[in-house]
Amino acid sequence: MTDADTGIRPHANQTRSRLLDAALTAFAERGFHATSTRDIAAAAGMSPAAVYVHHRSKEELLHQISRRGHEATLELVRSATAGSEDPVTQLSEVVRAFAVHHAQANTEARVVNYELASLSEEHLAEILRLRREIAAELRGVVERGVAGGAFDTPDPRMATTALLSLGIDIARWYREERDWSPEDVGAYYAELALRMVGAPR
Repeated sequence: MTDADTGIRPHANQTRSRLLDAALTAFAERGFHATSTRDIAAAAGMSPAAVYVHHRSKEELLHQISRRGHEATLELVRSATAGSEDPVTQLSEVVRAFAVHHAQANTEARVVNYELASLSEEHLAEILRLRREIAAELRGVVERGVAGGAFDTPDPRMATTALLSLGIDIARWYREERDWSPEDVGAYYAELALRMVGAPR
């Protein structure tokens, strides 16, 4: 779909993108509730009125950031499982990609995962549906591994929750100045995931 199809001018799209990036930075630094629309506008180099020209509210900005992040994660998980039918390989690749993503995009991931309570009821319901889809993709890998004898874990659902929680938490502690690269973290977490589900070493 082109800008002509949507009736949205390229300049307007660029402005909205700048405001989203500015909001992401501000939310990460101050938290949603401590961030004002004036803060967002200043970070984008615009007037406060410009925020409301392109977005109905500060909460709408958070919703768009959260939806973008969760949709990207869902696509990442699906792509990581598409290259193999082997549950061991699938789990390793999914967890590796999930961990690398949460390290590389730690600023966005912190906002996306730790500001959920600031979303409206309607927007939160939408994001929770995406989170359930992400969990279902990973749980399917674990369940197939258990069914085929590749994994030995008594509760695939709990194992999935633990794996997702570990990956999400990377965004809380990871910073670029760490000794470990995102790839180092991804490789370690992939190995850890296989141990957690009882895959033969």
